[in-house]
Amino acid sequence: MMKRLVPRPLLTFTILVLWLMLASDISVGQVLLGTAIGLVIPIVTAPFWPERLRIVRPLVGIRLFLVLLYDIVVANLRVARLVLGPTDKLRSQFVEVPLDIDDRFVAVLLGSVVALTPGTVSIDIDRTRRALLVHALDLDDPDELVRLIKTRYEVPLKETFGC
Repeated sequence: MMKRLVPRPLLTFTILVLWLMLASDISVGQVLLGTAIGLVIPIVTAPFWPERLRIVRPLVGIRLFLVLLYDIVVANLRVARLVLGPTDKLRSQFVEVPLDIDDRFVAVLLGSVVALTPGTVSIDIDRTRRALLVHALDLDDPDELVRLIKTRYEVPLKETFGC
């Protein structure tokens, strides 16, 4: 019975915490509303979760989250400087990143992580060719971007989810 009411306890808790962080004040009403939203969203989205997500190394996931936060801040500053400067010198290009991930969800998570860092956008995940197509706003060395995505994001995601 409890499994049907709270199918994803970690997601429910995360939604509650995020809700309280966004709320202007923390009150009983906000906690109840955040809990209700945290309970409803996993139930409504259950058909979209093909299998139970298994976190094998949570500390690696926490480290990845901190690296991502750092990268977002640095990339925001870099993109602001690029956009406020002469835009005719931007060297945007598409880069194909070969994937070593078998799990669909983790591959989508990698695409989302790449899209979260300003200056890069995930365009497509080609599962047959096992590649992530990324557009970079300003890029000197495509191989360096591939190396960065694989070492900073893909490897920790694989370790976190054991795939």
